Amino acid sequence: MTRFLVNGRFLSQRITGVQRFARELLKAMDALLLEDPTLCERLSLTVVTPAGTEPSLALAALKTHPIGRFRGQLWEQLDLPRYARGSRILNLCNTAPLAGRDMIVTIYDASVYAVPDAYSFLFRSWYRVLLPRVGRRARRVVTASQFSRQELERYAHIEAGRISVIGGSGEHILAAPADLRVLQRLGLNTRTYALAVSSHSRHKNVAGVAQAATMLARQGFEIVVAGEGNPRIFSNSVSRSNGHLRMAGYVSDAELRALYENASCFVYPSFYEGFGLPPLEAMTCGCPVVVSRAASLPEVCGDAGIYCDPGNPADIARAMIQVMSNPSLQDELRCRSFQRAHAFSWRQSAQSMLDLVLNS
Repeated sequence: MTRFLVNGRFLSQRITGVQRFARELLKAMDALLLEDPTLCERLSLTVVTPAGTEPSLALAALKTHPIGRFRGQLWEQLDLPRYARGSRILNLCNTAPLAGRDMIVTIYDASVYAVPDAYSFLFRSWYRVLLPRVGRRARRVVTASQFSRQELERYAHIEAGRISVIGGSGEHILAAPADLRVLQRLGLNTRTYALAVSSHSRHKNVAGVAQAATMLARQGFEIVVAGEGNPRIFSNSVSRSNGHLRMAGYVSDAELRALYENASCFVYPSFYEGFGLPPLEAMTCGCPVVVSRAASLPEVCGDAGIYCDPGNPADIARAMIQVMSNPSLQDELRCRSFQRAHAFSWRQSAQSMLDLVLNS
């Protein structure tokens, strides 16, 4: 029997993109193990977390076991490898113990190298030490796109042949019914709006959205921005003072679904993405997407998106006006979005991960 411990440190963290990826992947793996008892006979998986972590994920087949004395990085670098002696470690959320060898490591992108100014000095310095070392020591590295595979080879010097690509899905956004009260709270019930969902990190390019919003104001369109930044990780956040943006701040999944389903388009002109969950969430909800012609976004969105130059606010505005002023194009893009989103599923991703674990 193959024995793995799942590094559950991410279950004690606030949910951002990588935590979402790890949580949904773990939930789908749990469902597959529950459906197929023969998998449980071949594979032993136990989720280990820092002691005191509040249960935040309902698992049926997988057991969660709190261990250690520390929290955060110290837990991962000291408690986890000490407890894991004799077992393999499955790391789902961008980090792993430096001392580990018998492990699989998921690294979503190489953004700390490619867009260093987007991160605080301490964060990027630590990750520039961590990623190449754990990447080269691991049995296998997993990433979310072919783009990220190339980036990890380029920057972290991890051989491409040792990197497996397992993408994500946007279907988790359908788990909760749409909470339409958010439209009333933001004054959007009778307004035509575009939606942007992002942290306010520089490489997410909310500044480009803000400049485009100024141009769109003359058209009578509004742009709503959902999401917040974390100053301990990200730097150079966009100012909230732009009068043409409606800042929604943090929203629940149910509120986010309502915003996706009622927007005329979704805009995501990011400079750098390892995968891009928000555009896939938008497409899952049938929302037309405008995304940048950069990084992994063409790989994820395919022919379902309208593309723009992220470095040119006028081109961002041009693409948004093209969609928002054309109802027939919106309908066409909604159909393409549903079709494209259907090609991605957490179940499929979980099966790929379980196959990798069993054969590593």
